[in-house]
Amino acid sequence: MLCTGRGTVMTNVSLEKIAGDLNELTQALSNSDLPTEDVSEPGRTYFRAFGADDTTVGYSGIEQCGPDALLRSVVVLPDHRGKSLGKVIVAETLKAAPIVGTVYLATTSAAPFFADLGFERVQRADVPDAILATRQLSGICPASATIMKLTKPPT
Repeated sequence: MLCTGRGTVMTNVSLEKIAGDLNELTQALSNSDLPTEDVSEPGRTYFRAFGADDTTVGYSGIEQCGPDALLRSVVVLPDHRGKSLGKVIVAETLKAAPIVGTVYLATTSAAPFFADLGFERVQRADVPDAILATRQLSGICPASATIMKLTKPPT
């Protein structure tokens, strides 16, 4: 359970690794206007986030790139937005994924949200080649996307 920054709101969210069928994840991403082109490619780990009653509240993913990782596919389902679940899902994803190095992400609209979680903007020239070579950064996300790296884990 994580106490969020909104007064006394307590949010109990657990993650489970998605094995096999990625249709629900793909649909949730598509409904939120997030990319789905490379979801089924190897090297990615996706999680379903669910509440105490086993209701799916969102999804997240990690793409390993050597020691570093690309945080991707973080989405809170519409019925569960506005409850600080995005912060919880990111924190739980970072705990669940076997990340050794630095965590990066690319976003076109959520830079302030991720900055509040300890991510800071970085220039493409400062991003490892393995991260830049991902389909997400090499072609799916526009060149104007903000690239960020985690400087301190979310609390």
